[in-house]
Amino acid sequence: MKMADVKRVVCLSGGVGGARLLHGLARALPGNSLTVIVNTGDDFEHWGLHIAPDLDTVMYTLSGLGHEARGWGLAEESFGALDMVKRYGGDDWFALGDRDLGTHLMRTQALRRGETLSAVTERLFTGLGVHTRVLPMADELCQTMIDTENEGTLPFQQWFVKRRTIPVVKRVWYKGTRKPAPGVIESIAQADLCLFGPSNPYVSVDPILTMEGVREALEKKTVVALSPIVGGRAVKGPLAEMIRSLEGEDPTPAAIIRHYKGLLTGMVVENGDEPFAAVSNCQILGTQTVMNSREDSFQLATKMLEFAAQLA
Repeated sequence: MKMADVKRVVCLSGGVGGARLLHGLARALPGNSLTVIVNTGDDFEHWGLHIAPDLDTVMYTLSGLGHEARGWGLAEESFGALDMVKRYGGDDWFALGDRDLGTHLMRTQALRRGETLSAVTERLFTGLGVHTRVLPMADELCQTMIDTENEGTLPFQQWFVKRRTIPVVKRVWYKGTRKPAPGVIESIAQADLCLFGPSNPYVSVDPILTMEGVREALEKKTVVALSPIVGGRAVKGPLAEMIRSLEGEDPTPAAIIRHYKGLLTGMVVENGDEPFAAVSNCQILGTQTVMNSREDSFQLATKMLEFAAQLA
């Protein structure tokens, strides 16, 4: 397949790296070619509000309003409300910015009126001028849960943010619905190419794969992933330690490929990591994969799309 023949692309995304790749894909693809399926296993309630971290990271990144260096939250943010919560002795471990609160207030209000997460997500993205089609993986709650060695079972945000990923992970599992949101299965079925962002497979991609019919739909497609492991380390986050504790092996691109159990047609890895990605039936492209700027994201997205099209 040639790039000119690619009309529909689906990307599964979670975390900061996934959002950065999406910014490049949205620039590299024409019009309404791109559909994004976003992990909602990180969603939780905080200060009485429904927080959807991965959806918001994608929304702020694609709208150009996000904090580019940090990767999450809004640029030019203030934290006056958080300071007041601290003075009152409230929970201050999850940093909600003042402008960011507007997003959570609108989402929570809509959900309590009976709107679905899909419907309110579309409205919020449109409100910020984002026209890329973005779907939550599910309308109902499916929480990522972390079994740890010494602190029992923790909800994802408690482990990731409050405990700073210090507790060693024994198991990752998912509590809640297995029903995908409307459009998820259909978008995969209609796609010419399916991509995985450089997202942690255990806590960003696997929650999406647990939705009924998602893995089966992907098995019929050309699926190419961007490696989240560069030079034996995670680009961001605790993935390297998780591979060691959950798989009992060194963190390499090959470990990621094996984790997906034959789902990947190809993987894009950092230059020099090709020998550490050798797994049968998975094609490898080596290039610069660390995205330090919007231009890096665009160039990487273009190369990834061209590679995937060749494999289709």
